[in-house]
Amino acid sequence: MTAGAIILAAGQGTRMKSDLPKVLHPLAGRPMIDWVLGAIRGAGITEVVVVLGHGADQVREALPEGVAVAIQEEQNGTGHAAQVGLSVLPGGCESVVVACGDTPLLRDEHIGRLVEDHSAAGVGVTMVTALLDDAGSYGRVLRDDAGTVTGVVEARDATPEQLEISEINSGLFCFDRSGLEQALDKVGSDNAQGEVYLPDTLPLMGGIGGLVINDAAVVDGVNNRVDLAACEQALQERLREELMLGGVTMPDPSAVYVDATVSVGRDTVLMPGVHLRGTTTVGQGCSIGPNVIATDSQIDDRAQVVSAHMIDSSVGVECIVGPFSYLRPGSELQQGAKIGTYVEVKQSVIGPGAKVPHLSYIGDADVGAGSNIGAGNITANYDGFRKHRTVIGERVKTGSDCVFVAPVTVGNDTMTGAGSIVTDDVPDGALAIARARQKNIEGFTARAEAKARAAAEKSERGEGS
Repeated sequence: MTAGAIILAAGQGTRMKSDLPKVLHPLAGRPMIDWVLGAIRGAGITEVVVVLGHGADQVREALPEGVAVAIQEEQNGTGHAAQVGLSVLPGGCESVVVACGDTPLLRDEHIGRLVEDHSAAGVGVTMVTALLDDAGSYGRVLRDDAGTVTGVVEARDATPEQLEISEINSGLFCFDRSGLEQALDKVGSDNAQGEVYLPDTLPLMGGIGGLVINDAAVVDGVNNRVDLAACEQALQERLREELMLGGVTMPDPSAVYVDATVSVGRDTVLMPGVHLRGTTTVGQGCSIGPNVIATDSQIDDRAQVVSAHMIDSSVGVECIVGPFSYLRPGSELQQGAKIGTYVEVKQSVIGPGAKVPHLSYIGDADVGAGSNIGAGNITANYDGFRKHRTVIGERVKTGSDCVFVAPVTVGNDTMTGAGSIVTDDVPDGALAIARARQKNIEGFTARAEAKARAAAEKSERGEGS
C-alpha cells in the first residue's frame, strides 16, 4: 500500500507571540517543520503535502525541494486542513499519514511503525496515542469496555469524567485515503470551536487501531516558547548522544550545543561552552573549547581551539587558535598555523606554520609560510573608499607595533623594526624601518617642571600673564 503524508502547518501560533510563523522557529539549527519532514521522509514517504495558512509565503520558501504545498485560506480546523491537503496529494497514495508541523520530536521509526501497523491491522485508521500524567489540553482517547478505540474528545468539549483520562491523541494518524475522504464529507463543526475536527472522522472510518508509544515526549507539540525550549533541550540530548556514541568526548554534555547539520570526528574533545552551528565540521583528534563558537566553519584534524569565535572560516590540520581570537568570514589557517590571544583575522590566508601570537588585526592579507607577526601589528586595509590587500612573504619576522598600509608587499626573509609604519614594498631579505628618528633632550623634565611651578605661583599672586 503506497503511503503519502499531509503535514498540518496552517495555524498562526498566537501563543508564540512572534512575527515568525510557528513552524519556522529554529530548533538545533533547523526550522521546526524540517524535523517533521525529516521523520516522514526518513520513513520512506516521498509524496508529502504541507498545508499552509498563516505566513504561507515565508514557510513555502523554507521548505525543501519536492514538497508540495496546499493553502488553507480560512483556518477552519484540522479536518478542513486535511481535506485541503488531500486535494493536492497525488492519487496513487492509498494511505495517508497526517502529522502536525509543530511536533519536532517525531522520529522516522515512529512513522514507519505507524504505517506498518496500519497496513497489517486492516482497519480504516490507526492513531498514535500516549499516556501523560497531566493530559492538559490534549484530546482524550475514548475506548470501550473491550479496550477498542472508539474516538477522541477534545479537552474543551470533554466531560469532567473524560478529562480524567490520561491517554491522549498525539495528532499522528494513518488513514485509508478513500475512507478519510468520505468521512470528511460527513463530519460537521458542532463543537466549542465551531471547526471541523480531524478526530471526528474516527468513528466513521470502519475500525480504529491504537498504537501507544512509550515516550510521550516525542508527540509533544510546541505551543509557546517554553515548549520550544523543552524541544530544543530534547533534540540537543539526541545530537550529543549520537556524537558521543560516534567517538566524541564531552566532559559535560549539557554545556555543549550543536546544530543538526554539524559533524565531529572521533577522538575529538568538546569542552563546556562549545557551540557548533550551521555547516561546521570538526575533524578527528581535535580539542575544542572551552567557550568556542564556530559557525559554518571547518576545523581539521588535531586542531586546538580555545575561547574563540569563528564564522565561515577554515582551520587547518594541527592549527592552534585562541584564547580570545576572532576569525571573521574568509579566514583560512593552513597546516600548523597559530592565531593567538586577542587576534582578529578577516579575509586572510595564514600560511603553513605562520604565527600571529597576540594583539593584532590581520585583514585582507596573505601571510606566508613560517612567518611570525609581532605583537600589536595591523594591516591597514581600508583607505576610506575601498579595501586593499597586504602580502607578507615567507619566513618574515615583523617587529611589535607595526602597521602595514595596504596595498603593500613584504618580501620573503624580511624583518621590520618595531613601531614601523610600512607604506612601500619591502624587497626579499631586507630590514624595513619606517619611524621618526629618536631625539633625547637632556634636562627637559626639570626645566619643564620649574616653568610650570613658576606659572602656578604667578597665578596665585593674581599677576597677569
